[in-house]
Formats: sequence, C-alpha cells, structure tokens
Amino acid sequence: MEKLVLIDGNSIAYRAFFALPPLSNSSGLHTNAVYGFTTMLLRLIDEQKPTHFLVAFDAGKVTFRHEGYQEYKGGREKTPSELSEQFPVIKDLLRAFGISQYQLEGYEADDIIGTMTRIADEQKKQVVVVTGDKDMLQLASEQVTIALTRKGISEVELYDPAFIQEKYGLTPDQIIDLKGLMGDTSDNIPGIPGVGEKTALKLLHEYGSVEQVLEHVEDMKGKMKDKIRDHAEDARMSKRLATIHREVPMEADWNAIRYEGYQPETLSEMFRKLEFKSLLERLDLPQSAPVNEVEKEELQIHVVGEEGLEEFRPQLERVTSVHVEAYGENPHTASLIGAGFHTGDGQAYYISAETLLSGKARFLQEWFADETRAKTIFDAHYAEVVLAWKGITLAGVGFDTQLAAYLLDPTETNYEMSEQARKYGLPAVGSDESVYGKGAKYRLPELGLLAEHIGRKAATAHKLAEIQRRELEKNEMNRLFYDLELPLSKLLADMELKGIRVDVEGLKKYGEELSANIESLQNRIYELAGGPFNINSPRQMGEILFEKLDLPVIKKTKTGYSTDAEVLEKLEPYHEIVRQILLYRTLAKLQSTYVEGLLKEVRPETGKIHTYYRQTIAATGRLSSQFPNLQNIPIRLEEGRKIRKVFTPSEEGWLILAADYSQIELRVLAHISQDKNLMEAFTENMDIHTKTAMDVFGVSESEVDANMRRSAKAVNFGIVYGISEYGLSQNLNITRKDAGKFIEQYFEVFQGVRRYMDEIVKQARNDGYVKTLLERRRYLPEIKASNFNIRSFAERTAMNTPIQGTAADIIKLAMVRVAERLRQEKLRSRMLLQVHDELVFEVPEEELELMKKLVPEEMEKALELNVPLKADVSYGQNWQEAK
Repeated sequence: MEKLVLIDGNSIAYRAFFALPPLSNSSGLHTNAVYGFTTMLLRLIDEQKPTHFLVAFDAGKVTFRHEGYQEYKGGREKTPSELSEQFPVIKDLLRAFGISQYQLEGYEADDIIGTMTRIADEQKKQVVVVTGDKDMLQLASEQVTIALTRKGISEVELYDPAFIQEKYGLTPDQIIDLKGLMGDTSDNIPGIPGVGEKTALKLLHEYGSVEQVLEHVEDMKGKMKDKIRDHAEDARMSKRLATIHREVPMEADWNAIRYEGYQPETLSEMFRKLEFKSLLERLDLPQSAPVNEVEKEELQIHVVGEEGLEEFRPQLERVTSVHVEAYGENPHTASLIGAGFHTGDGQAYYISAETLLSGKARFLQEWFADETRAKTIFDAHYAEVVLAWKGITLAGVGFDTQLAAYLLDPTETNYEMSEQARKYGLPAVGSDESVYGKGAKYRLPELGLLAEHIGRKAATAHKLAEIQRRELEKNEMNRLFYDLELPLSKLLADMELKGIRVDVEGLKKYGEELSANIESLQNRIYELAGGPFNINSPRQMGEILFEKLDLPVIKKTKTGYSTDAEVLEKLEPYHEIVRQILLYRTLAKLQSTYVEGLLKEVRPETGKIHTYYRQTIAATGRLSSQFPNLQNIPIRLEEGRKIRKVFTPSEEGWLILAADYSQIELRVLAHISQDKNLMEAFTENMDIHTKTAMDVFGVSESEVDANMRRSAKAVNFGIVYGISEYGLSQNLNITRKDAGKFIEQYFEVFQGVRRYMDEIVKQARNDGYVKTLLERRRYLPEIKASNFNIRSFAERTAMNTPIQGTAADIIKLAMVRVAERLRQEKLRSRMLLQVHDELVFEVPEEELELMKKLVPEEMEKALELNVPLKADVSYGQNWQEAK
C-alpha cells in the first residue's frame, strides 16, 4: 500500500538542534541538528516504510500571514548561526537519501504539508506527518496521522481524530479554535489574554468554536466576559493565523516524490563528510571512498619467508619505501601483520610479522633501526609504536606520506592509502575494509591477496612521496613538514611508549571515595526530597522539583519538565537540593568515565597509561589524544582535579613538572592583529581580562568587578573561537541582544581585531585558504558559496584558524625544542604529555632547578612574536600537585 511521509523540516531541525548536545566535525561544522534529523529519517524509513517522501521547509521570513498581521512570529529570536549553517547540510543530506524537498516563497512548511495532505485525502492515500508543532493536529483525518515529536525528537506520539477526541475532547478542525482562543507565544499569535489551554478547552467544550464563544459572550460573567469582549477581534485574527492554508499553488506530482530508497555509496560519502562513524557502522556502509579503478601498475610481489631472507638481504640497498601493516586503531594494542618493501623496477616484497620477528631477520631489524638508512613510509608514528612493542626500533624516517597528505589538505576526513591513491590518480590500492572486512567480519585474506595488498601499499607510498614533495615545496611547507611535524611524529611516539605511571591503588581508593560521596549525596537528596526517587529519571526529578517542591519551571519539553544542566544551574539559588543534584551528576560522571575508564587503560606490564596522539585529526593543527583521551580530564572542580593526583613519576625520588602557556591564543591574536590595546596589555603584563573589562565598560582597574571580568573573559576567548551572539548569550546567561551589544562594544575598543577579521576574510576569499604563521594552510572553498549560512561559517573559520593554528604550531615547536635541549644537555628528565597548552614531564630531583629554567625558556622563545610568550611552571609529587 502506498504511504506518504511528510516532514516539517524547520520544526524537526529546530527540535534536533536544541535536544542534542553540541556536535561538530573536524572541520568545525556544527552537526547536532543534522545528526538528529538523520536518526529520525532512518527511524521513519525503518518503521513507516514510505513509498513517497517529502520534507517541506519555510522559504523565508515573510509569508502571506504578515500581510494582515505584521507582528506574526515577531517575538522569535534570530536563528542561532550554529543552527543556520546546518540547514544547507540537511538539504544535502536529503539529496543523499534520495528524499524530495520543497519550499515556496511566501508560504510556510505547514501550508505545503497542508496542501499535500488535502490532495492525499482526496485520493484516499495514507499519510504520516512528522512535526513538533501542535498546529498540525488540525490536518488529522481518516487518512492522515500526525506524529508529534516528544523528548526532543527521540519519540513521537501518534494523533488521529480518535486520539485528539480522547485527549482534548475536540475534532481536528477545532484545534484552530483552540489556538484562536489561547494564542501561541512561539508564533506571536495573541489569542485572548489570560486564556490558557484549560480555559480554552472548557469554552470549546461548551460552545464549539471561536465564533460561537464570541456570539455567547454576553451570557458570561466576570473578568472572562470583559477579556473575551475586549479581544474578540484578536481571537478571530488568531484563528485565521493558526489556520493552515491548504491551497498552495504547487505542482503536486505524486510520482516526483516517490521514494526509491538511498544509494549506499552516496549516503556513505555524506556520512564520511559529516564524520557520522556510528551511522556508517549501523547501516554497514563503507567507511572509505570506493577505489577509483585506475589500471593497476604492473608490480611483481614476492613473498619472503624465513628461508628467503638471505636472498632478500641485498634488496634492502634498493628499497625506496616501506609499509608496516597492523590491525587495530590503537598502535599500542594493534596486531602486527607484516611489512611491505618497494625496490623500484616494478618489484615489491612482503614479509610476515612472524618472519620479521624471527632470529634470521636480525639484519632486517637492524635496518629498521639504522638512522642513516632514510625511509619513506606511510604513518611513521603508528608504525614506530607497533614495531616498538615487538622489540623493533624504527629510525631514519625521511618522509611520511600520511603526514604530508594531512598538511596539504587538513580538512580531509580520510587519509587511508587507497583514498590518497584515488585522489592523485595513482594505480588503485584496495581499501583495508575491502581486503579485511570490518568489525566482526574482519579476517586476514589468503597469503597471495595479503602480500598483494601490502606490497602495493609500499609501492604507492613511493609514488605518493614523489608528488607530495613537489606540493610541499610549492606551498612553502618544507619547514613545517621537515622541521616540525616529522620530528614531532618521532617525539610523540617516544612519549607514548614511555607512558605515564598511574597509581592504580590510589585510583581505586579515589573511586571508593567517590562511591561513598555519591551514596551520601543520594541520601541527602532523598532527605531534601522527602523520600527516595530515581535521580537519573528526568520525569521523576521533574515531579520532585516542580510539583512537590514547587520550584519555578524554567523550561518544558513535550514529555514534561526539563531538568538539564542549564535548567538546574538557574534553579540552584532556590533550593539546596539542586546543588546536591548537580554535584551528584558530576561525581557520577567522574566515577564512570574517568575512574573506571582510566583503570581499563592501564597496561599491566608497565603500570602506565600509553595514550595515542593523533597529528592528522584537527584541521587547526591541534593534537588529539585517544585511548584514553588525557586532554579531557575535568579540572574545573576540585573533585575532578583529584584525578590528576594518581599520575605520578615512574621512578623513586622523581617529581612531576608541568609548564603551560599563559593565554597563548590571545597573544597570537595580539601579534596577528597588531591591536594596540591588546598588545599594550601583554607588553605591560596586565591581566588581559581585567584590561578588556576596563576598556569595554569604560571603568578603572579598581572598578572592575567579578561579573565584568567574567564577561570580558567570555568574549576574549569567544572571539578566538568565532563565537556568535547565541554562543555568548549561553555562556553568560544573558539575552542575545545584550550579547550582540557586548560584542559590538568589544570591537569598538579593539579596532585592530575588527580590522584583522575583515582583512583575513577578504584574503581567504581571494586565495581560497588561510595560513598560520608557519604556513600551515586550511582551504575554505565554501567562502565563495552563494548560501549565506555556509559562507558565514567559512568566514568565521577564516578568522579563527590562523589564531588557533599558530597557537598549535607554537606548542609543537616548543615540544621539539625542549626535546632537543634535553638531548643536548644529556638530561634524564622525560616529556610525558601534551595537554592543550601544557607540557608535563617527570624529573629527577637533581635536575629540577635546571628544568624549571630550561622548559619555560624554550617555550617562550619557540616563535618570536611582537608580544612576549609566557609559560608558567609548577611541580610536585604528582600531576595534581604540579598544578
């Protein structure tokens, strides 16, 4: 049977945006609304099995309704830019799904849907309308069911005429009368002041319609009579505004909206771009682009076993590139499969892990460790770590094709060898997924196929390097590649292999303390609530807070009261229970995510955690930490900072030393923008947030209070990250209008910053990219997009990338310089971690005084700026004491 699914695109996008936490991909594009929309589409396809599909969107701010009432929807705040930039992506997503979309100037999505449901009614076709707007209930009929979203968009409630009668005692047509009487604040429809849903229903149950209510107004008594009589015209107008127009002049071609299903290749490409890895896995879609079947190079692959090693030995002199193959995303736990060697002249060799680790392969292990034998390799960092755990040292890496690919375009999401070969038009290399399968389907293929795959990877690394060397030279990136990223790759592998010791017993003890505190908090919450309830249930908590304790309702959802963190923070002054609940949630997260999570990551044979630093993830150049992520340990609360206490030196009598840059991104902004007020603050060693508050609020230093400084701090860091009015309003809990005014005041004072931002956008438009001070590029093709939201996102990226990227370059430079100095001074001190702008070391006591001078000295002269760089140093028996 034919079934049409109609989606109110704007409504669902809004609800997804506000229901889901902030999400973004590695290029900085916000994706939470897109993700929520996607999950809803998948659920509808699975549950409703539509034969026809259409998503309707509003075409603009002005509709025919404004002709009679200019204030229609006038109370709505401007759409947050974080959501606006996602609408074009949602529309691209629909194209990837093969789902039709429609919008028409002068009409709203409601009207398009209303027209389609009228046509479907006439043709007796089944329709499901998905929306978050109760107005749509007026469309319900024998053929049309309204799926009203609840809990954001995670659940829907189905309304047909019978259910509407049961719930409201009304027919679908009377929903319009309901809105006419009670109005709708979200659309700025006035209704009759003082008439809410309860009163409106009572009036409709008695009189049936707005017109009948008005006709019988003289039969009524008291204030209600006066209100209805005084606002009779408002009620009539409100009913007209709430009535969905069902005669939109659209070409309703039933066949044009037929849904044939999605093409896996098209959808997987979209999901890869958005980095929806979980959805790729859920739908079993390919996680890498299909191989461009360029004719394969004539390559003779030789499988070398133990008995053939001696015959292979002379070939090492001719090796042009090598590839180390292992299975597992984390190199510290990955399984070594083998290695491929390319020697030119169409020859490649495959040697298995078993052969590579045999006693007969000693010469080969020595070749890997020989610094004088330059090696071209793909992902040297990963290879070095994998080999090190097997007792093989990797040295002498002269070129890394994955690192080069990242520098040449840091916005790519896939640096797999097969993808790079396709990009440069090289002979095809199969993707790992196509060779091994993925997840539970992972299998090693038979020897011939395995040798072919790994041998071709080694040959491709050589060909890629030839192209990439020229590209790096052309883009003036040689210094960035050879002097910074390549040596840093080696340094990161060294740091990871050293690891950082964890006091396991101390961590367990801290976990026990947390459990006791959580239990104590739970009992106190029960006491304050007057009895036990499920603290993790928003519904039960809502009943306690807003019904039993009668706290003010801040925000409601379709399923009841909101009890999210934002709501609880606003309620904290009203009742002690709220503070206790916030603390309970914080401790519960510390227990599950960090105590239990870190215990799983301690390697038994070393007693240490060996994180994995990724150089090729963030488009800004920042490092990412995985397995576990040590850059995300919460330190704002004392309870969170305690976790750092379990990170201790690995040797008796040693200390932990930490050094971090002070406001590095703002210092970079001062240098790049040459803003005299910013530069003055740093050259005179003033507190930058106090200085900003003084300048923006026009007060003296002594007059700056805590709130002024907090606001200045939020806008200072917000400017660096391209904050919007919406973002700042959320941070400071102020209106978007006040946030916009504050940003304007900031730019009036810091005119150099404003000038820089204007100029960098122009430059990006001309060049197509922006650069850091070390020539790191980020390409921005979207900056010339005709779509305002896409273009605006690219402009914000152009503004903040040179700042964030240069700051990332500086900390990396500092790491390389400090490591070199440790070698020169022959010190035993070890660099263990990089956490954002902080470096962590373990230091013998006799080297402490030297390290306290050496580390900040190298950090502060890592890159010469027009304002001083500043690094603060601290130390202690553990990481917590060192901060």
